Amino acid sequence: MRILRMVLVVLLITAFATLSFAQKIYQPKLTPQNSGTTELLITVSPVNSRVVWAAGTHGTFLLTTDGGKTWKSGIVKGAEWLQFRGVRGVSETVAYLQSIGTNPSDFRIYKTEDGGATWTMQFKNQTVGAFYDCFAFWTPKRGISHSDSVNGVFPDLRTTDGTTWQSISGNMPPALPGEFSFSSSDTCVATQGENNAWIATGGATIARILATTDGANTWNAYDTPLLSSPSAGAFTVDFRNPLNGIVGGGDLNPSDPDNARTAASVDGGKTWTFTNAPPVTGAIFGLSYVRHLGSSCNQTCQAVVRYVVVTANTGGAAWTPDEGTTWYVLPGVTGGWAVAFANPDAGWLVGMGGTILKISF
Repeated sequence: MRILRMVLVVLLITAFATLSFAQKIYQPKLTPQNSGTTELLITVSPVNSRVVWAAGTHGTFLLTTDGGKTWKSGIVKGAEWLQFRGVRGVSETVAYLQSIGTNPSDFRIYKTEDGGATWTMQFKNQTVGAFYDCFAFWTPKRGISHSDSVNGVFPDLRTTDGTTWQSISGNMPPALPGEFSFSSSDTCVATQGENNAWIATGGATIARILATTDGANTWNAYDTPLLSSPSAGAFTVDFRNPLNGIVGGGDLNPSDPDNARTAASVDGGKTWTFTNAPPVTGAIFGLSYVRHLGSSCNQTCQAVVRYVVVTANTGGAAWTPDEGTTWYVLPGVTGGWAVAFANPDAGWLVGMGGTILKISF
């Protein structure tokens, strides 16, 4: 009996310790920050825990160099009526922006090397029907930009010098009828390592992942189980290593709000399996692994590298500690478009009305 009581005591202590740990882990801190703008913020790119770039409507970009205590906003000259759907921060002085608009020439790529004081236009689209949804970079000078298909071809771009952009349309797999991507948060393209990249698509009868392992020289196309239609598909993708990744999607049709789903891959995107459904509705506009940027990764990073945060256009936001088996709502978060992390203590979620939330795990 004494031994049994001792065992029960140990079990109770373990249970309370586990509960306390869970309560601590499962309560990320959300801190609102003053963006200084009411524009819709569509995309965010942390360089580190201090330097973060964001961008959105009416040619607006934002920069903080103190972790979000203060934000500086600006408007790119000549882009006042464009929407910036993509931003990539390199440092507190260097960043890229990608825009969309109503005319073919409104799809542009800009770069600053002086903290946003001036911007140089590196690319202006001339292809009728092209719609450049998002871009991503392996290094500060190596990146790709993805467009919707035009006449069955993806007119995608690549830069290898951080200055000029060349077409890689001949490298891309053929597009399915009606296939396109969603420019909801600049995360329809994900890069990893030196040469891996994945592109999420929808619009057709199948939502696919286009994948490369050689820096965009060659690509393969793989099916996902996400709903796909002219208003639905895979919106956002991220990988934490060459094999393990997660894709999110849904339906923009307001009469069909219950298709916000995620699927996971353990083989580099070749096959995908539904996770448990996240507690959000609408379409998942953005998702991000919670991890340290760069190549170094300590024990803390390993403990949280499987954490994923998702945002949905009208249906809130949530996070998972195990790539979709278990989900937790981020309370009070609505209208989020994009989320990204510098490290587990320094993540940012941006969205409607100039909203910026810092997320700390």
